[in-house]
Parts: sequence; structure tokens; C-alpha cells
Amino acid sequence: MRSRSPHDHRRGTDLSQRWVSATEHWLKERRIADAAELCGEWPAPEQRGRRRLALCSVTAEALVLGSGQRFEVVDAASALRSAVDVVRRPAGGGAVFVAPGEQVWADVWLPRDDDLWDDDVVRSSRWVGAAWARALGALGVDDLVVADGPATCDRWSRLLCFAGVGAGEVMAGGAKVVGVAQRRGRDGARFLTMAHARWDPRRLVRLLALAPPEAERAATETAAACVGLEQLAGTSEEARFVSSPLTAVEEALSGSMP
Repeated sequence: MRSRSPHDHRRGTDLSQRWVSATEHWLKERRIADAAELCGEWPAPEQRGRRRLALCSVTAEALVLGSGQRFEVVDAASALRSAVDVVRRPAGGGAVFVAPGEQVWADVWLPRDDDLWDDDVVRSSRWVGAAWARALGALGVDDLVVADGPATCDRWSRLLCFAGVGAGEVMAGGAKVVGVAQRRGRDGARFLTMAHARWDPRRLVRLLALAPPEAERAATETAAACVGLEQLAGTSEEARFVSSPLTAVEEALSGSMP
């Protein structure tokens, strides 16, 4: 298992920021790097004075653990055989599997003195989910719901991020489309958001330290917990992003920020 901490990643090996653009309210950037780099400190302390949106492209497969998860939940031998990095993100929740071109990963920074700021940790992420819902709605996906209650908590949701639902996350037909996690600090809050292109829990479960019967149970019981963007496009007659869903969603999300 190649475990890497976002706080001690190899400096200089990844060019994590490729472009930056600005609007009246937002600085928008593309970050291209491995998962350890993308989960590391962002934005830099001197860049935290205004809203920022980062569209993140990961360069290698990785298992991303929540900040409170221990590396013991990982099947180290499986991760090593598969050449999958194992890293922690700076926010809580369960594990996520990421790979190049297989998800829309968008990080948002909100300064504490911003008009969108909310001291209530449950309410504070609703506007992020609403922006995602507007983006998908603009692409023809209807009947989306932004969750507004406290996070669900059961065995699988503690282990797998997309097996549960928390405030601000976007749902379609009872399945999670967009996951949202946040880390709050003195200067503001970082929201880590993601939607998979396709949801296949077996790709994630195979990397976890579960006995075979439990791994099969986890994969089976979480199969309907999430729906990927490509799957969503295929079930919506009005969807206008079937041919290139990830690019279309990124563009729509960039334009949907308040």
C-alpha cells in the first residue's frame, strides 16, 4: 500500500494549478495532480480572502479516506497490487475511490466574512448543493433534491462516503449524485464535492479490509445508494450531456456558482 499524507506529499512532483480565471465574485482554477496533492492544503493562506472554485483532475487512481478513518480499514495488499495510492482528505466521512476521468471533483473555498457564510454546520453546505443542482438542472436533469438534514449514520455510510447522505448533498430518486464534505477553520471553509461518472461500489470495496462475505454484502447493499452522471444521463430523456458528461457538468457547475 502506498499511503501518502496530504501534509507530507512530494513537493514539486505535480503541477497542481494549470489555469486561473476570475469573475466578479469568484476565482476559478483547474488543478491537475495526484490525490495527495489535491487533498493537501488549498488554497494557500494568502489566497483565502475571496471565493474560489477549483475543478480537480486526478492523475492516478487513489483511495481517499475521510480525515477520521484509520489506515487499518484498507486492504494494504490489494492496494499495493493495484498500484492505488491511499491518502486522507482534510474532511470527514467515508472512503472514496477516484481515478483519472471518472468523476467531477470540485473544491470550493468560502471566506468566513462572506455573505454566504453560515455558522451552522448543517445549513452551511446547502448553497453548495443548490449550485450543483442548478448545474445539473441546466443540463436537463430534473427532480433533484438537496438534502438538508443531519447526516445518516450506519455501518456502510461510516465506511463508504457515497453510501450515506449528509446536508447539502444532491439526490436523484433516493440515490446520491453529489457528495459534499467540509473542513472549517479560522479563515473560512473548504467544501470538497464530487460526483462519479459511474457508480460501482466493487471498485472501492475491493480495496478495503473486509472478509469476502462482508465485501460482497457491502457491494450489494450499497449498489443503489449512488447514481453516476453517465447513469443519470442515460435515464433522463431531457439530459443534454450524454456524449461528454464530465466536461459538460464541469462547465455548468462553473457557471452556476452564486
